[in-house]
Amino acid sequence: MKKEIKIQADSVLEARPLAELVGLANTFASKIMIEMDEKTVNAKSIMGVMGLGMDIGKLVTVEAIGADEDEAMKCIEEFLTK
Repeated sequence: MKKEIKIQADSVLEARPLAELVGLANTFASKIMIEMDEKTVNAKSIMGVMGLGMDIGKLVTVEAIGADEDEAMKCIEEFLTK
């Protein structure tokens, strides 16, 4: 399952919220990838997520593959748009 999400969370540049995003991704069994500007990283990797340079208003593509992909996608989208 893939979904394009416009980032609305204004704190995604800060280390603590990014760590929370990675922690959230790690609660799911599914493989979760985030793509932005032709760069794809594992959402369960803090270094990868920090390297994306996510910012409010940017578009990312989130892909979740696995048994709990629906719930994973819902939670990641909620996090990025809150």
